[in-house]
Amino acid sequence: MIKRRALLALFLSLVLFTPVIAQIREENIRAELGFLASDAMQGRASGSNYERIAAEYIGSQFRQFGLEPGGDTDNAGNKGFVQHVSIESRTPGGEPRSTWNAIGILRGSDRRAASEAIMISAHLDHIGVNEALTGDKIFNGADDDASGSVAVMELARVLASGKRPRRTIYFICFGSEERGGHGARYFIANSPVPLTQIVADLNLEMLGRPDPKLPAGTLWLTGFERSTLGPELARRGANIVADPRPEQNFFQRSDNYTLALRGVVAHTVSSFGMHTDYHRPSDDVSKIDFPFMTRSLNSLVGPVRWLANSRFRPTWLPGQAPTREGRPRS
Repeated sequence: MIKRRALLALFLSLVLFTPVIAQIREENIRAELGFLASDAMQGRASGSNYERIAAEYIGSQFRQFGLEPGGDTDNAGNKGFVQHVSIESRTPGGEPRSTWNAIGILRGSDRRAASEAIMISAHLDHIGVNEALTGDKIFNGADDDASGSVAVMELARVLASGKRPRRTIYFICFGSEERGGHGARYFIANSPVPLTQIVADLNLEMLGRPDPKLPAGTLWLTGFERSTLGPELARRGANIVADPRPEQNFFQRSDNYTLALRGVVAHTVSSFGMHTDYHRPSDDVSKIDFPFMTRSLNSLVGPVRWLANSRFRPTWLPGQAPTREGRPRS
């Protein structure tokens, strides 16, 4: 009887005091991606009002999750979640161009560690509408990159729902990646955190479909072989492997590269399997594999939480930090 009571007490202590780790839910992914990639959003063209609506929507989600706003301050001194970026070039009609970033902050709980930041990023824009086409004219960009924006939102939702991590996490959806990476370049040029204090950037791009080259539920990391970040996250349970198509130079083709050129360990997580809907109107919600996306993203939750609570700082491996010429340093 005593042994049975002891076992019962142990069981209850495990149930009552073991923290429940929140999981990303498929229904949330479906709802958010369904809105961002809907025809109503007209393809979220870089610099368009639809891109701004996407930024405002993502910012409203960040507010709901309880994040701290990281955008512009209005005339009344209130800080918001959207950052307006002026672009030097002008429209054919002579109007100034703009883009918009959505930024939410999960402030670290440790007084010293909170000065270090992890970035979880994606781009929220796509390429809009092509009126010259016959039939479907809207480039919905469900995989590219509504999937990445949703991944940022859902990681924010889950990580903000538990105990605050020691380090600060910036959740950022950049504007105008498709037209030169203007949103990311502005953010980095005006970074609220010294670049030396950015521990790592995990950029999320095209995560909506499995890559046929990889085992089920697996993602890949651009530049996996360049730094200690990917192997360590994989060791901690992330379902990520090396990019199976290094000849495509994906490491240099997303917003992570803006940070990497400034010395920050920054990589892109993806599952793009070279599907033929890339940059076509057929990249729509009906093609997204929601169970795959849910499973694979959930594998990132624990490792990202660990990174935000650890003292681990990833580093570039010898000769692998990128240069502006696009080649590793020798």
